[in-house]
Amino acid sequence: MDSINALLGTEMNAVNDCIRTQLASDVALVNQISHYIVSAGGKRLRPALVLLAAKASGYQGQHHIDLAAIIEFIHTATLLHDDVVDESAQRRGRDTANTLFGNAASVLVGDFLYSRSFQMMVRLDAMAVMQILADATNAIAEGEVLQLMTAGNADTDRDAYFEVIRNKTARLFAAAAELGAVIAGRSPAEAQGMADFGMHLGMAFQIADDVLDYVADEDDLGKNLGDDLAEGKMTLPLIIAMEQGSDTQRQTIRDVVENGGSEDVDRILPILQSTNAIEQSLLVADQAAEDAVTALSVLPSSEATEIMGELARFSVRRSA
Repeated sequence: MDSINALLGTEMNAVNDCIRTQLASDVALVNQISHYIVSAGGKRLRPALVLLAAKASGYQGQHHIDLAAIIEFIHTATLLHDDVVDESAQRRGRDTANTLFGNAASVLVGDFLYSRSFQMMVRLDAMAVMQILADATNAIAEGEVLQLMTAGNADTDRDAYFEVIRNKTARLFAAAAELGAVIAGRSPAEAQGMADFGMHLGMAFQIADDVLDYVADEDDLGKNLGDDLAEGKMTLPLIIAMEQGSDTQRQTIRDVVENGGSEDVDRILPILQSTNAIEQSLLVADQAAEDAVTALSVLPSSEATEIMGELARFSVRRSA
């Protein structure tokens, strides 16, 4: 992250200025909630990825600033909706917007952020950009529905899990990276290579995120351990434990996923340890990160591509 800030500091400041400007609304509650959620912090990985991909692709204009802000708005809208669906009380160590302002207000402000992002897209007057972002936004919605369908289902397998995270998380990373190449006028093959990088990065990031739900420090994580478990989410560590555990261990997982809560994480942790589910999940994430690094070969080596490779590996071995 220090390398990203050193390379992109001025541009990230411009993105933050753009975000603040575009959040403006005549409706006071829209301003209050949107500023609350956007100012909550976070790594800003997705907008940074737009800037990195644009720089790696040799882009010389200013549209990447708007695109980075658009990506952050779409991501923030998904967070607002996710927290309502998941009934989450905390994110990044703060009360969620739905806890403070209610579910209805959170959903509607999420809609505002989606619609504002599309207003910004139209002003760029680039059909290829519109297509990428429209497809990504639709895939995210499908991913959320798929996750809802698999919640509480202890028989969820790897293929179903990967389909969820590919749509729900990785697709926006892929769009962010692809956009940087598209606005720079790179070839379709190069743009696809950037999309592949983002997709692999997003997969690695989400698998690592799902691991952190069981092993992170709660203060670093900004939420309670076992929240995914409480929501009945069959993430990769649980899937691997179901694959490799004993009949008794599988039944315990089934009981907790179908009926338990975050307080049952202590019943699950010994099973994850005995089946090496955490280590095996991280190996899958590591492979996704290496696939991301390989995809970078479509562009000439540069400081930006080197940092993108570092980012892929960092996404797996982070602490929050």
